[in-house]
Formats: sequence, C-alpha cells, structure tokens
Amino acid sequence: MSRFAFKKPEEEAGKAWPAIAIGFFVAFGGVLFGYDTGTISGILAMDYWQNLFSTGYVNTKGHADVSPSQSSAIVSILSAGTFFGALGSPMFADTIGRRWALIASSWVFILGVILQTVATALPLFLAGRFFAGLGVGLISALIPLYQSETAPRWIRGAIVGAYQFAITIGLLLAAIVNYATQYRQDTGSYRIPIAVQFAWAIILIIGMFMLPETPRFLIKKGLHDKAALSLGRLRRIDANHNAIQEELHEIEASHNYEMSIGKASYLDCFRRPILKRQLTGVGIQAFQQLSGVNFIFYYFIQFTSV
Repeated sequence: MSRFAFKKPEEEAGKAWPAIAIGFFVAFGGVLFGYDTGTISGILAMDYWQNLFSTGYVNTKGHADVSPSQSSAIVSILSAGTFFGALGSPMFADTIGRRWALIASSWVFILGVILQTVATALPLFLAGRFFAGLGVGLISALIPLYQSETAPRWIRGAIVGAYQFAITIGLLLAAIVNYATQYRQDTGSYRIPIAVQFAWAIILIIGMFMLPETPRFLIKKGLHDKAALSLGRLRRIDANHNAIQEELHEIEASHNYEMSIGKASYLDCFRRPILKRQLTGVGIQAFQQLSGVNFIFYYFIQFTSV
C-alpha cells in the first residue's frame, strides 16, 4: 500500500485523525460479532459442557453430549437473532439516534451473555444465544452506519472496511480463550469464554458515551446547530467554519432529496431500479456463505476431534 494512502487531501479543512480514530474505535464492535461466532465451536466440543448440557444423547465416542439437532439449534439460533436485529436496526437508529442505538444494542448483547453464562441447561442457553444474536444483528448494521456518517469522504471506505477486520480479530481471540479453558472440569470451561464478552461490550458502551452523535442524524431531526457542533468536533475546527457549513449543506441537501422522493417500504428494495443493486449485494453475501466458511467457524473443532 502506498505511504500516501492515508494522507489527507490538501483541500480538506480541519484535522482528519479524530474522525479516523473514532471510526476505527467503533469498528471494535466487530470483535463482539467475531468472538461470539468463534467461541461457540470450542464450547460445543468441551467435555464438561457436553456432560452438563446433555439430555441423554451419547456421541460416537460414547460420551454424553447434545444431539446433532440440539447442536444445530444452538448454532443457528444466533443467526435468527441477528436476522431480526439487522431488520429492526433502521427503525432503532432513526428513532433514538445512531449513538444511543449502539449503546442500547450492546446492552441487549450483554443480556444474551448473562443468560449464557448462568445457564446450566439448554433452554436458557438457547435464549442467551438468541439475545446475543439480536444484539449482534443490531450492532452489525449500526456500526457501518455510524462510521460512514462520521468519517471523512476520502477515507470512508477503509474505515467501514475495518469492521470486517475487527470480526476476524474476534475470531482469533475466541480461539485463544477457548484453548486456555478447554480442559477445565468445571463451569469455568465455558463460562470464562462466554463471560469475556462482557469486556468487549463494556468497552464499546463506554466509548460511545464519549463520542458525538452523527451530524446526519441531527440534521434529520432538524437540529442544525447541534449537527454543526458534532461535525466541528469530528473535524477539530470551529462549528462556524466555512468548511463545516459547506459539509452540513451537502448533508442537508442529500437528506432533503431523500425526503422529496417520498416514503419507501422494504418491498421497494426488490423493485426497479434498485432490484439489480439489491440482487448484486445479496448475491455477494450469499456466495460468501455458500463457500462453507461458516461450517468451519461452527463445527471445525467437533469434526477434527472425531
């Protein structure tokens, strides 16, 4: 990569590093998604967890375990939660704001972590997985939104892409913690890896309390002065600076144009001229999943230990 890849264009007023630092910090939320995805594979293969949560099924090794259908439910219910979380995130973000939505979503995730940590039977563990997925679904949609609405245009793509990098870091951390606790013969074998997720969520919550709301949301709510203050804080220049007012004017013009088109429903996403873009985006994601990578995330340890 060129050493000039992260050099601020000369025509851009103010400082770039605050918004860049904020964007990369918010990307930390991807650790929640990656860690939660990565940790369950190791937990399902732990001897103590299998004994504790077994309902009578015996695996091919003659060891008490959850049945294949129960294992599938544990894995897939997270995705059910993420589905509803991602679907409801736009209404959430447009109602209370991007910043507060991220804070609230982190608490939903924490609820899921609590339920999984205290669980000693499958029903409560499944409920915890669902709520953790619900929180992750909200966060996974809200983080790129917050990043794109606060980052400078010239580096916006790299900052939003950092969220995916944070997911892979979460996967790595999950593998490390699982490896450290896998041979424990007490509830710490699975409770420690699960409870570690508290730290990731609390870090995100504390950070979001200190960060500003996005200028676009404030413009959407008609709070022009607060939007100027927020953007000035992000760019580290006075809210009355010409560059701030010009950028706010662009944001406001874009918002007004969207409002002039009228209201849209989810069905409009599957009508022309959006249909082609929608199918392209869905297709990329679908083929990524069809590559089989999720099977590796969730069942690799179980199959390699047979």
